[in-house]
Amino acid sequence: QEQLVESGGGLVQPGGSLRLSCTGSGFTFSSSTMKWYRQAPGKEREWVASISRTGSTTYYADSVKGRYTISRDNAKNTVYLQMNSLKPEDTAVYYCNTELYGVNYWGQGTQVTVSS
Repeated sequence: QEQLVESGGGLVQPGGSLRLSCTGSGFTFSSSTMKWYRQAPGKEREWVASISRTGSTTYYADSVKGRYTISRDNAKNTVYLQMNSLKPEDTAVYYCNTELYGVNYWGQGTQVTVSS
């Protein structure tokens, strides 16, 4: 069965960095576009970044462009989100996502807290 498992969240000071990982199983990872979303307290879940099946094409929300980098290692069935120059407003639960045959699959989420 399809599964996504995120890791790498934590508490970081403003200006710091974190790298999130998401490992997929139960589906052909290398054939799937992968995305990261986030949800801050009291707000709707928002799209953060996407990466194509081969990793050759990436897209970012304006709020993270230039600070975040999405990448993938298909040999490890893993997608990454490198987050630099973190701001307090980046605080959220971060979710990995893929869509398979019209169905959205989500990981359990990993908490990122940016605070001094």
